[in-house]
Amino acid sequence: MPLHGGPPDLAVAVRTALRDAADPARAAGMQAYLKSAQPCLGVRVPAVRRMTLALAREQPPSSAAEVRDVATTLWRGAAHREERYAAVALTGLPVARGSLVLLSLYQEVIVTGAWWDHVDGVAPRVRDLLLASPATMTMLLRGWARSPDRWLRRSAVIAQLGAKARTDTALLTEVIEVNAADPEFFVRKAIGWALRDYARTDPGWVRRFLTEHELSPLSRREAAKHLSGVPAAGRPG
Repeated sequence: MPLHGGPPDLAVAVRTALRDAADPARAAGMQAYLKSAQPCLGVRVPAVRRMTLALAREQPPSSAAEVRDVATTLWRGAAHREERYAAVALTGLPVARGSLVLLSLYQEVIVTGAWWDHVDGVAPRVRDLLLASPATMTMLLRGWARSPDRWLRRSAVIAQLGAKARTDTALLTEVIEVNAADPEFFVRKAIGWALRDYARTDPGWVRRFLTEHELSPLSRREAAKHLSGVPAAGRPG
């Protein structure tokens, strides 16, 4: 029987389902792979998403604010990493997608999650916000690109993954240029990833970008993985 007690009951239902699906034999390996101080239950991410979204269909939040509330409850109260994956999965519900109501939660996920799995997991939500509210988000991402927090910088760089023809190339150029000399591995990797992703839409643009810009060897190698005729280094700068 579906519950009808609102977001708190949905958070409880998600936590219960995750614990029921726990696989202790897998949990230790997951925690080691993620280098996580927070313990894992051993539930694979696709299974977390399926479970969470199935429960959300039984107890559907009625607004973006309700999604924010239950996701925040799961995120902040998480005893296991999978609860945080479930929080992010909920933010993909149609009622919440593209809503600025969730912006503060996404920034919290990035800053307090502070690791690639959480940061990359919320990246599609940031992209949806950018596509829905470009003026607000463009200004914000310009700030993130210059933040002392490496995860906000990474998020600014990868914010347009999957945007395809809707990619704002001026914004992409700016967030990469201000981070091109960043020594952080996760930022350099993000630059290459963002360019490689956009190369599927406009390989010529990416080739020109690589010719005209100095990037780290890691960024350049990642960006050029599926491109031919790309020089080993950009113009001296």
